[in-house]
Amino acid sequence: MPEILRGKDIAPARGKLGVLMPGIGAVASTLLTGLFSARKGLARPVGSLTQMGKIRLGKRTDRRFELIKDFIGLTDLADMVFGGWDCFPDSAYLAARKAKVLTPEHIEAVREELEAIEPMPAVFDRKFVQNLDGRHVKKGATKMDLAGMLMKDIDAFRTQHRTSRLVMCWTASTEAYREARRVHASVKNFEAGLKTSSPDISPSQIYAYAALKMGIPYINGAPHITTDCPAFLELAGENRVPVCGKDFKTGQTLMKTILAPGFAARLLGISGWFSTNILGNRDGEVLDNPESFRSKEISKLGVLDTILRPDLYPELYGDFYHKVKINYYPPRGDNKESWDNIDIYGWMDYPMQIKVNFLCRDSILAAPVVLDLILFTDLAARAKMGGIQEWLSFYFKSPMVREGLYAENDLFVQRIKLLNTLRYLMREELIHHTGLDYYYDLEETRPSPRRVTASKRSSKTSKG
Repeated sequence: MPEILRGKDIAPARGKLGVLMPGIGAVASTLLTGLFSARKGLARPVGSLTQMGKIRLGKRTDRRFELIKDFIGLTDLADMVFGGWDCFPDSAYLAARKAKVLTPEHIEAVREELEAIEPMPAVFDRKFVQNLDGRHVKKGATKMDLAGMLMKDIDAFRTQHRTSRLVMCWTASTEAYREARRVHASVKNFEAGLKTSSPDISPSQIYAYAALKMGIPYINGAPHITTDCPAFLELAGENRVPVCGKDFKTGQTLMKTILAPGFAARLLGISGWFSTNILGNRDGEVLDNPESFRSKEISKLGVLDTILRPDLYPELYGDFYHKVKINYYPPRGDNKESWDNIDIYGWMDYPMQIKVNFLCRDSILAAPVVLDLILFTDLAARAKMGGIQEWLSFYFKSPMVREGLYAENDLFVQRIKLLNTLRYLMREELIHHTGLDYYYDLEETRPSPRRVTASKRSSKTSKG
């Protein structure tokens, strides 16, 4: 665990948590409709670890399980207030109606709350999202001026809602793929680039700069780099602000991170994995552009290598073929359909095939991910955990990690890391699932190792 955690108390979740979202479209409006409905007891927050998940504490024989939200002291849904920006002027209510993710009955049940959330004019550059023509946008002489406008918006929101804490989460469209340039090498370079309106600075990076400069945690829900470059990590470090990303793990990639660990665990070979998708809605329209799709393709393609480890098992995974395609199909709307054909082989190299046809609802899967990330990132801020939050990799296709490390994409390893981080923060025993306590307890003359401490301050390890 980072040194910054040792001996630190977690500030209580007092007052209102303000949530600022660049992008009030299908994902944001679905999240808001479900959250407001849950407040009224009209719907359940299914899929949310923070709302429905339980955590095991101690040995299996203790039978201790607590709701995560109570165990760690997360912000209550009733204490959350929302705002954001969009290149279209539609309120969250109109956005929900146009997205057609949810039934009119669900939307109308919280119409008043949704109508109250009207987006502020967005920072928008069509060079980064070529298939949209946003006109509800800010105008400034330089990109630094645009960043200043965002900071004024944030201050106004904080004053209006009397928030005690803020979190910013990108829920807008995927930007065109751009590699980090010299302008991203340091805060000094980046601020100079803002003043000269460098073409290498994207709108999402202007939002992230405004947030981190003001000490606000930033979550990147899309595959473009944004905070995943030296300038933003430097800024996050200076201000001790949490950052995490990239790209919410929802449909097809979620299935990959469930299936691939099983193949790898049983040492089944893979010769090919072909993935294709059809989807409509604004997300599909944006990804119909090759530059925006490239950001998504990189995010989707990278997930298998760190699970299968072809460097360690070249004879099983050294040259497997991995292909990903996305096709814009307007009639499907938000109800994305993904197909996977997996060619595997087993004993004596005999070939087998697996076919997966996942008819999912993209925003339905994304909404609980966004909620969990907001609440956990606020927790990280209250615990003074600055920089990359690798323990939140559970929620991302392309998790951010410190330089020199590879991203852990195995969903089950990610889950253990997340839950053990929560145990660590609350000074509970970490759980490693070794089962050694059972065998040691059978021998009365041998001490059980479960109470051994790893260091003067570190948490104890529970086995079993």
